[in-house]
Amino acid sequence: MKKLLPYLAFAAVAIASLVTAGYAYRTGEEAARYKFQAAADDALSRLQSRLQLDLSLLVSTQAFFEARFGNVTRVEFRDYYRALEVKDNFPGLRGLGFAALVAPGGEPLLEQRLATEHGADLKVYPPSDQEWRTPITLFEPLDDDTRTAIGYDMYSDQVRRAAIEATLATGQARSSGLVVLGQATGGAQPAPGILVFSALRSKLPGREDKNDPPAGLVYASFRTSELFYAALARPPLLPASVEVFDGEPSIDRLLFRSEVPPDQRFSDDFLVTRELTVAGRKWTFQFRPTSAFERPSSRALPVLLGLAGLMLAGAIATVARYQQRAYEAKSRLHETTERSLAEKDLMLQEMKHRIKNSIARVLAIARQTAANSADIKEFSDSFASRLQAMSASQDMLTRSRWQKAELRDLLRIELEQVFGKELPEDALKGPKVLLNETSTQALGLTFHELATNALKYGAIGSSAAALAVTWTVERGSSERRLKLRWEERGPSAQEPVKPAGFGTKLIDMNITRELRGKIAREYGEAGLTIEIDIPLDRELNRNGQA
Repeated sequence: MKKLLPYLAFAAVAIASLVTAGYAYRTGEEAARYKFQAAADDALSRLQSRLQLDLSLLVSTQAFFEARFGNVTRVEFRDYYRALEVKDNFPGLRGLGFAALVAPGGEPLLEQRLATEHGADLKVYPPSDQEWRTPITLFEPLDDDTRTAIGYDMYSDQVRRAAIEATLATGQARSSGLVVLGQATGGAQPAPGILVFSALRSKLPGREDKNDPPAGLVYASFRTSELFYAALARPPLLPASVEVFDGEPSIDRLLFRSEVPPDQRFSDDFLVTRELTVAGRKWTFQFRPTSAFERPSSRALPVLLGLAGLMLAGAIATVARYQQRAYEAKSRLHETTERSLAEKDLMLQEMKHRIKNSIARVLAIARQTAANSADIKEFSDSFASRLQAMSASQDMLTRSRWQKAELRDLLRIELEQVFGKELPEDALKGPKVLLNETSTQALGLTFHELATNALKYGAIGSSAAALAVTWTVERGSSERRLKLRWEERGPSAQEPVKPAGFGTKLIDMNITRELRGKIAREYGEAGLTIEIDIPLDRELNRNGQA
């Protein structure tokens, strides 16, 4: 029996080492799958954010048309599109357009309108026996490649018609399936893409029947390759190859495929499938690892463990300890992954909520700006500047993961947007103050409107040298209060115009209703003084209530 003891010991150690090696291999594979699932969810989050931002532009365009009762000329639409700076702010968007909705027989009148707007003899095409005609009347950017689309009846195409019927039936934005942009219109550069339609519900003058159909449809055009690369190409680059399908995965429903192929060394266990509804249409995303994906641990580790177990007779205790550590590491990894997934889901829900709120605010500002603008240029300038003010506040909050923004940085960003880079160092004086999300967004718009009014009506002119902004923080028994003093030094400051414009109303609404604070203005011989007093410690909800 004693002779067999070495063999039994060797066999026991060999079996233990092989079992441990297999367990370590499975644990490493599971950890790698968890890691890649997190990368795939990050990619999906980027895509969802990009899509929702682009669709918010369609909502703003619809508000622009509604503010004009559907009567938007080619020049007005061109100026509106240029003011959006689409190339810089919305990469992946091919263009925006408007298609009239007319019954068969109304083509001659529409063709006269096209000839007047575009200065050319344009016809509605192709021939169609459908119940509606939806020829394109406006599109930007209008160049040699897209000019041939004017007059094209999108209702004649089956894929586009399905999306148009869906938006007419639901009143919501609806996406088309995969189409070849420019193919039907004879464009010089046909490319795969999608269209998102939204019915324009404004009634034209003289239409009194509430059952009348919409005046037309606004739509956004996307090249699928540019749309997805705009979301996925920004750093840090993700080690994932993605395929996007319109509905269920099928080669004939493929919307997009990454140029970098998946790494064939990874099995189908690493395939991550996610679904997302985009403008009423289900998209399926499939993610696979690329060669850039790094495992959390080396695959050679199990082999080394097995060899060490065979070579060292006394490694039994060490192997047992390693097994315990591997189990603890797996548990921690599992807990961390579950927590990460839960936090990511919470972030996605919060992002959806914030985007909805932003869209609502953009719509409100668009309508009010349109109602208080004398012409389209004034509307475009005012609307674009207010969007930029909102964007600056959003950027500050995004960098801090929607936690805090510093008052001095917010002031400097908003003032430099109006006055350029000429802001004196001593123009801003006060202690460090961290603002919550509600205060950052409200004060960002407020500072933008104050600076704009100072430039238009105050003593500042084109320079901020006559401007001084000071603030203090006073501690009370129950809360801290921010007291900010805005001074425009100079004799040419004007008394407020009666009635107050939308900018002044926006300032007062942000301070008194959104932040539950107070604002006072004083016009004197030395210039204009504005005092703002708001609470700091109360976390305000989205309706402005503490």
